[in-house]
Amino acid sequence: MAELRKDPVVGRWVIISTERARRPSDFAPQPVQRVGGLCVFCPGQEAHTPDEILAVRSPDSQPNQPGWTVRVVPNKFPALRIEGELEPSGEGLYDRMSGVGAHEVIVETPAHGAALATLPEAAVADVLWAYRERMRDLGQDSRFRYVMVFKNHGEAAGASLEHPHSQLIATPIVPIMVTEEIEGAERHFRLKKRCIWCDIIRQERRAGGRIILEGEGFVALAPFAPRLPFETWILPAGHRSAYEETDVRELAPLARLLGEILRRMGRVLGDPPFNYMLHSAPLRAGLLDHFHWHLEIIPKLTRVAGFEWGTGFFINPVPPEEAVQYLRGEVPGSPVS
Repeated sequence: MAELRKDPVVGRWVIISTERARRPSDFAPQPVQRVGGLCVFCPGQEAHTPDEILAVRSPDSQPNQPGWTVRVVPNKFPALRIEGELEPSGEGLYDRMSGVGAHEVIVETPAHGAALATLPEAAVADVLWAYRERMRDLGQDSRFRYVMVFKNHGEAAGASLEHPHSQLIATPIVPIMVTEEIEGAERHFRLKKRCIWCDIIRQERRAGGRIILEGEGFVALAPFAPRLPFETWILPAGHRSAYEETDVRELAPLARLLGEILRRMGRVLGDPPFNYMLHSAPLRAGLLDHFHWHLEIIPKLTRVAGFEWGTGFFINPVPPEEAVQYLRGEVPGSPVS
């Protein structure tokens, strides 16, 4: 059984995933998971995954059979398991609780060789819809306080399977990075009575130097202080605190913008590995005036090393204003037109 443990100095929780226990030799690169030479996420291999939780499929198809276009299944090797109670306990200074949560995989397309950047807009919108529906459903479980949706694209970004997919993990604790964002946003709101992300969008619109693309209610921009090269945020242009409250009609323009940003990154950077993370308000928090959901996209171009781990400072060799020029196609010779 996995276990959650809290660092008493900084308040950071970690997952000790005993079911994924590994020896030192196990950390060598692992081959892509296949069954009889076939990918377990491809159509026809549904029996090799847990039963689907949600799917977008043709009306004449059956659950756990081919005929789907998006499929959500429990992770076969979950970081946290949905069964059980939290059972918090203390050991002197140390806090722990049982590793209860949910860990799911969103298989984004039946096409093994596709990518989110190359899928049609409607297919990307279906993936975004699946995120929304799973967050809504998991939000009904009182044990869970947060759902983190994330995508690892490419082996260097942590993807263990080639087939296009993303994941979500529901946790009984709000992650510390999200808590830090919420607390910083609250400080800004107490002082100015405005959402800090709304202020960022207003300022960037006036200045114009860090907005990459806008379209139909969403904005893609480079943050003023990006941790890593070409870090990009996508935000709703109007104030929204919880992603799961997104209207289904907004998913198509969001899909259009996300697909275009990923394609531009692919052309400029040569299809880099990347991670993206969806930061939304905690579950059941209601509408928050100070928090604004956003998708953070970070290409895996540099390594995080000792200085970054030891200090929390990131060294970024590409100013965001320069990265934006490449992604807009303003640099001579840039592949983005």
